[in-house]
Amino acid sequence: MTSQGTVLFDLFGVIARHQSAEARTALVATAGAPSPAFWDAYWRLRPPYDRGELTGPAYWREVGTALGTRFDAARIGALIEADVSGWSAVDGEMVALVEELAAAGRRLGLLSNIPPELAAHYEAHHAWLKHFEVCGFSCRIGHAKPEPCAYAWCVRALGAEPADVLFVDDREENVDAARAAGLRGALFTGVAELRAALREHRLDAPAEGRDRTGD
Repeated sequence: MTSQGTVLFDLFGVIARHQSAEARTALVATAGAPSPAFWDAYWRLRPPYDRGELTGPAYWREVGTALGTRFDAARIGALIEADVSGWSAVDGEMVALVEELAAAGRRLGLLSNIPPELAAHYEAHHAWLKHFEVCGFSCRIGHAKPEPCAYAWCVRALGAEPADVLFVDDREENVDAARAAGLRGALFTGVAELRAALREHRLDAPAEGRDRTGD
């Protein structure tokens, strides 16, 4: 199945919010580690966790080792809970836009760098995921942005031509990588700006002639 007018969304920083200052403080307090060292280990060790190569407990054990400490099972459980909670807030205005596009007959996809526990949380608590024909969760597909294989996986799953897909992300390096893979790209800076980009790419109105009876 091919489509002219598919929107492939990033999740965090676009539809879902980044960690708040309060969530970041809570996570550092749960770890009981100095903030700069904690965040260095958190992000440096994150890619294998996002790709599903590590479970949550294995990831946090590695973080603890990098910090020169050992997190016990109870601490690891608390860290996973705090981490999931910190990434769980969504932008209601963006969710409304997703629902608007779905109602207009647009094909929608999602490509997110997301670890297993957080992916499971979103599936259990966010019914609007049903609007996405394809959910390219990095922990399930084994590839994370900006790796070219992440975009290729989504394009194949959508059955679309790369040039027919508009990728929306808040990180310029991810948008650049999508363009290098042949997709169109839009850097997300806000809802109003995204609406303007959708109009520019003729994606703000129903797809002409699309049969929606199977939606």
